[in-house]
Amino acid sequence: MKPRRYHGLKRPRLRQTWNKYNLFNIWRSRDPKLGKGDMETFFQQKWKAKGMLRDYHGEHVVERKWVRMFSRRLLSVAEMDPKYMAAFDGSELAAGRGSGKEERPDWGAKIVPKRVQTPYMQMTFAPMERRLDIAVFRAMFASSARQARQFCVHGAVKVNGKVMPYPAYRLNPGDMFQVDPERVLYATGMPKPDPNKQKKKKSSGQNAEGESEEATEEGAEAEAEAAAEGEAAETKEAEAPEQDPETTDAPEPVKQDMKPTRKQLLAIVEQAKAVLNEQSDLGVRQKQQVRKFIKEVRPLVSRTGRADASQTEIAEELSNLVADLRLSGSSDDAAPATTEQSRDTFDDLSKDEFKLLSKRIAEYVREEEENPWDPTKPYKTPWRPRPYMAPFAFIPKYLEVNHNICAAVYLRHPVARVGSAEVPTPFPESVSQLAFNWYLRRR
Repeated sequence: MKPRRYHGLKRPRLRQTWNKYNLFNIWRSRDPKLGKGDMETFFQQKWKAKGMLRDYHGEHVVERKWVRMFSRRLLSVAEMDPKYMAAFDGSELAAGRGSGKEERPDWGAKIVPKRVQTPYMQMTFAPMERRLDIAVFRAMFASSARQARQFCVHGAVKVNGKVMPYPAYRLNPGDMFQVDPERVLYATGMPKPDPNKQKKKKSSGQNAEGESEEATEEGAEAEAEAAAEGEAAETKEAEAPEQDPETTDAPEPVKQDMKPTRKQLLAIVEQAKAVLNEQSDLGVRQKQQVRKFIKEVRPLVSRTGRADASQTEIAEELSNLVADLRLSGSSDDAAPATTEQSRDTFDDLSKDEFKLLSKRIAEYVREEEENPWDPTKPYKTPWRPRPYMAPFAFIPKYLEVNHNICAAVYLRHPVARVGSAEVPTPFPESVSQLAFNWYLRRR
């Protein structure tokens, strides 16, 4: 039996996920207009509304569990000015509707402002927001509610400093939950390309030169063997015993990973080439000086592949190359400059060009230190946010989130205010009202 698609476009169902198809379904969703016609009974309206809302709010939760969580009590608050409350007792604000203490609109005015109501019915699924997996998803630590549930089950989520493997745990005001940063980077970062799919694409067709399939297979096998050797070398390095702090013996030298340094040097070369392309007013001698700098950096790139390569030595030589760059006019203009001297210096570079080159080199060095390239990670490195994440970047007011340490505090239960409710939902209030009446069991 063919499994049903989780994200369909013909009969879409809105979900709690950052999937691009789900984003498209939310964008094109319209008001279902339940209860605005005579073609459906009240029972059918409530049934459809309940089905649509349950597809979004905790569809991975069994219905009987949600029925136990459902509460008829809808929490709400009234906006009160502290200065006004200091001068008056606030009894008129606490009075309910129909008490006669409300300010009636001026019906004789030309423009009668519409009274803003409190959307109480949008708080129907407020108890679901207390679940640990839903809170992890709301805090943007996972790309979907199902993935947040997986993090909890695998022991990557802590509540008040203790591992909480139960995604159905209900948070109380003041609880702090924390997610493993590696899991958060995996959930919110761009996915790593699958090497098996790339090999299939390469082996599926022949190139323009008419290369045979046997040669393609041999190349794929060679790549697989090289990758296996690289993984074996990385595992051996990872399994190397650490130095005991109690002993005084010197630890064995560990081979440094020069891949980030190599990529950094290549990026500097590309930026130097970009300076040549962007600065169209450069003279012939100025272009020669930039090419000379690129030529001096390339030997450092080749040195990163040696067994005795050192990041410190390469960094010092690179800093010396940058320090040797001299601005125009800094040297003695009276002395006649020979052809070799003009090639060895950067006197022909203008001050703005030198600042631009130095600034870009410093930016790439800083980015490499903060966000290095690491092939062992399950996500793509350097880390970049996954696509289609920006429209879902919303954190409710009842959560205080710190993304630097991947931790959040559940401040209080969500409440309804005048004009807004704190439970995120893509459905209008009329649909939530029908679903609320369904769970009241007044049929």
